[in-house]
Amino acid sequence: MTIHREGHSLLISLLILLTVLNAPLYYYMPEATTVHAIVLIVSTILFLLILQFFRNPRRTIPQGENLVIAPADGKVVVIEETSEEEYFNEKRIQVSIFMSPLNVHLSKNPISGVVKFFKYHPGKFLVAWHPKSSTDNERTTFVTENKNGIQVLYRQIAGALARRIRWYVKEGDEVKQGEEFGFIKFGSRIDVFLPLDAKINVNLEQKTRGGETIIAELPSA
Repeated sequence: MTIHREGHSLLISLLILLTVLNAPLYYYMPEATTVHAIVLIVSTILFLLILQFFRNPRRTIPQGENLVIAPADGKVVVIEETSEEEYFNEKRIQVSIFMSPLNVHLSKNPISGVVKFFKYHPGKFLVAWHPKSSTDNERTTFVTENKNGIQVLYRQIAGALARRIRWYVKEGDEVKQGEEFGFIKFGSRIDVFLPLDAKINVNLEQKTRGGETIIAELPSA
């Protein structure tokens, strides 16, 4: 496991800040050992919480042109037929994965193919499970087309705590299943829109592992 590059500067700054906060206690209050211990414990817990958020664990990526893998760690909170109005303008099966602050927040390509569409939307920061978060929150939309001509839309959605979305691909890029396409800092959600004849392999409340859990199977053509 490694630490993702998005966390390097923040973790270094946090370490410096916590050192600056702790050092004066030992210098000016050498007798207050209980205070030293409490502050040190709180500082250590805070640093470890932020550190685990930026972890980048190794995953075994399943290979298959018809497989759709989870774009993120989290919990499946939506599986429903809905109308996708931004790109397809037709009915699709929506699978949504909610990420808590304790989850890995890497965003990984659910399929291999070519990015046919990308758009960034500035917006609000409603809690990620709010019904209007998909349309009102800050978000990005990607559409990737596999070699069989089947398109999958997936959307990073910022939450109440996630106020910085990163993306590393653009329209026209060729992407590989399981490789990272972005990062969302702190709690958030990713929606995936699949063809109606896709076979869904996950259930509501099921935990997913980004780049590893197979959430659906696409038709072969």
